[in-house]
Order: sequence, then structure tokens, then C-alpha cells
Amino acid sequence: MKNFISQGNTLTFTNDTGTPIASGSGVLLGIIFGIAAGDIAENTSDILNLLGTYELAKAPSEAWSLGAAVYWDNTAKHCTNVATNNTLIGAAIEAVGGGATDILGKVRLNGSFG
Repeated sequence: MKNFISQGNTLTFTNDTGTPIASGSGVLLGIIFGIAAGDIAENTSDILNLLGTYELAKAPSEAWSLGAAVYWDNTAKHCTNVATNNTLIGAAIEAVGGGATDILGKVRLNGSFG
């Protein structure tokens, strides 16, 4: 097919945010959400993974159930179960508690088109 570009699993991103992005960090570009595949220094390019399952920082006070919708809070730079003012990025692949030590959740990305 002449017009095929890629499978769409990744996106090459040039970091113009003014701050370095660490490998494994979430990046929101409009409604596109990805995980940095490597460290991305300012004004350099690297890959964002748009699909897959990742362990990501979450709001510690929240408990998630298996299959719950997961949103990205771009201000706090973590996942949340709160839809208001946040971007849908995927679903929880396992339940997790809401205690102070429950700061990570496992998320299957939905391809980031909310």
C-alpha cells in the first residue's frame, strides 16, 4: 500500500517542553499519550511508546479495580481514576489499593485517543 506509514505503536517525539524527560515517564501531546522509551534531553528526539502495559505512578489515595478506566493528570504527572480535566489513557490490569504506599498501578495503554 503506497500510503502506509507505520503500525502506529510508537511516535518519534522532539522534546521542546523545556525540561528533560526521563525514560519511562508519561508524555501527553494533545490527546496522544505515550511513554518515553529512553531519556529525552531538551531539543532532542526519541521514541514514545503508544501501546503496551506499564507500571505507572498513580494518586496514592485512589484504589483501582481490574478494568477501571485510567486517566492522565498532566498537572500532577501521574495516573488517576478521575475523569474531570484529565485524559483517558487506558485501563487498570489489576486491582491496587489506595493506601500511602500504593503509589504505582499497572496500566494497559489504549492507544491514547481517549
